[in-house]
Amino acid sequence: MSSPRRPLNDTVAEVTRRIAGRSAATRSAYLDRMAAAHQEGPVRRGLACSNLAHGFAAMDGVDKEALRAARAPGVAIVSSYNDLLSAHQPLQDYPAWLKKSVRRAGGVAQFAGGVPAMCDGITQGRAGMELSLFSREVIAMATAIALSHDMFDAALLLGVCDKIVPGLLAGALAFGHLPAVLVPAGPMNSGLPNKEKARVRQLYAEGRATREDLLDAEAASYHSAGTCTFYGTANSNQMVVEVMGLHLPGASFVQPNTPLRQALTEEAGRRVVALSRGASYTPISRVLDEKAFVNGLIALLATGGSTNHTLHLVSVAAAAGIQLTWDDFADLSAVVPLLARVYPNGSADINHFHAAGGIQFLVGTLLDAGLLHEDVHTVAGFGLHRYRQEPILSDGELVWRDVPTRSLDEEVLRPAWRPFAADGGLRMVEGNLGRAVIKVSAVAPEHRIVQAPARVFTDQAALKTAFEAGELDRDVVVVIRQQGPRANGMPELHGLTPALGVLMDRGYQVALLTDGRMSGASGKIPAAIQVTPEAAAGGPIARIADGDVVRLDARAGTLDVLVAEDEFAARDLVDAPPSEASWVGTGRELFGALRRAVGPADQGASVFGPLTPEHFGMPSPAGVPS
Repeated sequence: MSSPRRPLNDTVAEVTRRIAGRSAATRSAYLDRMAAAHQEGPVRRGLACSNLAHGFAAMDGVDKEALRAARAPGVAIVSSYNDLLSAHQPLQDYPAWLKKSVRRAGGVAQFAGGVPAMCDGITQGRAGMELSLFSREVIAMATAIALSHDMFDAALLLGVCDKIVPGLLAGALAFGHLPAVLVPAGPMNSGLPNKEKARVRQLYAEGRATREDLLDAEAASYHSAGTCTFYGTANSNQMVVEVMGLHLPGASFVQPNTPLRQALTEEAGRRVVALSRGASYTPISRVLDEKAFVNGLIALLATGGSTNHTLHLVSVAAAAGIQLTWDDFADLSAVVPLLARVYPNGSADINHFHAAGGIQFLVGTLLDAGLLHEDVHTVAGFGLHRYRQEPILSDGELVWRDVPTRSLDEEVLRPAWRPFAADGGLRMVEGNLGRAVIKVSAVAPEHRIVQAPARVFTDQAALKTAFEAGELDRDVVVVIRQQGPRANGMPELHGLTPALGVLMDRGYQVALLTDGRMSGASGKIPAAIQVTPEAAAGGPIARIADGDVVRLDARAGTLDVLVAEDEFAARDLVDAPPSEASWVGTGRELFGALRRAVGPADQGASVFGPLTPEHFGMPSPAGVPS
């Protein structure tokens, strides 16, 4: 059953207008700069002979001749391939496929550069995790280096996980006059059910399972090439960028090493050539406008996606001259229904979601409910309705067809008129401890208000030691601070979930309060995360003491310590972030400049900061320092 399409929801329209209004100066100046950078015909025509000769020296055959004659569009391939990480290993074969398809479409593709891709799963709970968020900035800069040679008229961006996709987008937006298509790898086959994996993790945390038991469970979950199948940041990335129009329709969750995956990859090469010239010219700066960011945000909320995107979407939008705020997330969350149950917000994995109708059904039901902007540019053409269709191979040819108008499994994916919950489950909480994000889509209603004494830690190891000693067997708000971007790079902390889950299962009121992150693995524990101002910036979280009563109310949107205001403000800070001398090892010393430059969480925790009028040669508004 489907309803006639409704007019655009009033809140969606108002939030979009609000974003456009506050972004008017920087967005307009950004677009002017992109328009000035665009040239009809291959950009390399303007290079001096020596510069151009360097650009095709290693080529041969028809590609070399086409580059020399400057008659064919040049396409940059920028890839996060490595064979350490399952999500990126399938990208190994993509450049060869893309070069052939681009050539057949009349262009020349060159592998322009690689970007680093680290795995939060491998580094979770270790020193390397403290570089994870900063790797987003490194990826953006590496993407810019790859595109900086003025040899290219379009770009193919190959990446999947956590910081990689936001970094690729930020880098590509610096060259926003170029069309760009995101090329994903797809998820691995379903392995051990996520619920069973979580059960073994909790048993291990309680000492009732061995390390070998735990390793068997983890290896059965993460078992082959492709993206991890739970709905963390990696799969949230794919969801968001497809609904923003940067993937080919239906490309996100087709598994690697299948004929359809190869066909979609090759079609991306043909499509980016078409986007690079003539009437079809569609630069990434045109695709990623205010409406596209609102569409991506709504898809994230409707599926209970990763909280990391409260950082990433803000940061990427800033690269396009667009100013998103956490208030935009909160206001949209209030009107966007929760339509998916995918682990950790349910028992299904991303393959089950895809089989139930996936992104195509989701886009259709949200469009019909008036909750998405239809009038947007995409890499598939104008109009989001194109993303209601799924790709298939018919007699070996790639074609798109309509998907069923009903979900094939309403335990996993539902229509907008019969949601799992009336809102998107992402809340902003605010009070005398600052602002924070909480994802409640997987939190039972009875656990959404917690008032209990605090127990304060400044590292994960100390918390685990206290848990093992039985010191947390009570109602408790666990505070783990000095985990913000300025302190130590804002690592993800979801390695704490098994211990906190055990406490909850024992019947205690439990909540987590931190200036660090929990990511897409946020689950049943109420967790107020990304607290800003962070402790390292002197935020109020730095003054909480053991035993202080903290109240987290996700229903009312409040976060407070119940201590007299004068007494709380007069307290000395009792701990500090790592010193420069101690923040060393695992390469962390190389990232010290980024730690000193990083901005607050609610501005994307970005090293680059928001674009300002000065970036475009415009005067500062009166009273605003340069």
